Amino acid sequence: MSSSGSPLKPKHQRLVLVLLALVALIAAGLLAAYALRNQASYFYLPEQMRDDPPAIGQAVRLGGMVEDGSLRTLGDGVTIAFNVTGLDNSVIPVRFSGIVPDLFVEGSGVVAEGALEADGTFVADNLLAKHDENYVPRELQEMSEHQAAEMAEETTVGIP
Repeated sequence: MSSSGSPLKPKHQRLVLVLLALVALIAAGLLAAYALRNQASYFYLPEQMRDDPPAIGQAVRLGGMVEDGSLRTLGDGVTIAFNVTGLDNSVIPVRFSGIVPDLFVEGSGVVAEGALEADGTFVADNLLAKHDENYVPRELQEMSEHQAAEMAEETTVGIP
């Protein structure tokens, strides 16, 4: 009897390698899914947040309209507070510290990324301002329609 040095035949060695690779691939997928489950950011409308609020501290997005007359700057000078309203006039108070987007004004659409506090205030880490279909850049607001068209034509000259 001769000993080949390996207790497994080459066919069985390949099978073991394939099974190990499959187990490693499944483990990597499960690990990635577990890591991403905390990164998921659910979207809530004000009425949904009022009726079925997320867990305190859970990262979510709140979307709605900035209530007219509710925007105010707090004492520290960098924190703003405002209300987000929904379709049925639900109101969620929001607080944000940071740089406010240029398009952020009362009566405009907003998506706030952050978490709900125990007192019902939504603390935003990021604000995304939305504009309507009638948006005109600040630079073009003072121009007539004819002047804006000429400017647009000048910027597209030479573009194939």
